[in-house]
Amino acid sequence: MKIRNRKFIYLISPNKIINKSFYVNLNLVLKSKKVKFFQLRLKKESLKKKIIIAKKILKICKKNKVKFIVNDDPNLALKVNADGCHLGQRDTHITVAKNVLKNKIIGVTCHNSIRLGKIAKLNGANYIAIGAFYESKTKKVTYKASIRTLKKIKKLINIPVVAIGGINEKNYKNLLLNKADFLAISSYIWNNKKLKPYQAIKNLI
Repeated sequence: MKIRNRKFIYLISPNKIINKSFYVNLNLVLKSKKVKFFQLRLKKESLKKKIIIAKKILKICKKNKVKFIVNDDPNLALKVNADGCHLGQRDTHITVAKNVLKNKIIGVTCHNSIRLGKIAKLNGANYIAIGAFYESKTKKVTYKASIRTLKKIKKLINIPVVAIGGINEKNYKNLLLNKADFLAISSYIWNNKKLKPYQAIKNLI
């Protein structure tokens, strides 16, 4: 199955961005024209450092026509003029985030729960993230989602669904065949022991 002319990847940053080579690699990856969203997910950096990094990434995203999303923090998203914010279940409530960000994109993690997906939609989420579908190298898997869950959510909730968790070149096609709108990918691109980031993304066709 080939995904022609479609941006189906929701790319998540590595947990740390420590040198300039990241920005070069990011630009090469986004040039593939397969990435619709890029999410900055840095849990342990200071706000000052996040702002510096976010501004550099925003320029690269704009150049490549990729939507730039900030994880967890609507105020940071507003400050750097990101395209939106992604919220976990324990982060700022979506209604508060919407007051801050107005018409910007807001996505919500809903684990493997149809109920949480429905609530997110009612509260005005632009997309929901469902998973984990596979074992993840990025974080410990607490909630496990199945293709059956994905099919049910796609029938019942009429907003885009981002599939998350351990997605790589061996398992991604099954999620697209079962109508996931976007695939959240991180480790396969940034922590690939065999391929450079721009080579890894070429394997997702």
